[in-house]
Amino acid sequence: MSMSTTPSDLLRKTYGDDIILFDEQNESTVYHLLKEFVYGNYTYAVLQSDELKKEDEVAVFRVTTDSDGQYELETIEDDEEWEIVSELYDEMVFPEQDEL
Repeated sequence: MSMSTTPSDLLRKTYGDDIILFDEQNESTVYHLLKEFVYGNYTYAVLQSDELKKEDEVAVFRVTTDSDGQYELETIEDDEEWEIVSELYDEMVFPEQDEL
């Protein structure tokens, strides 16, 4: 199933390659911006901290803007949406090899 995505560089233009996120305890973590792309009506960002890199995991966020037009990263709560976006990212990183 091929779904179209458009590359995006909203976050990269604004923040560069590294984005610092704060959790509820106001602890900051530096994430490396791996990819951002538009799918459907949303822009998504794939980030990876050093901790996630060790686990070979990534964090996927939906990019939104607040009332001041500042970018915000939202956790994707919907499992189906998360699955689709993760799959799209995998396809970008590991393009499917034609089967013999």
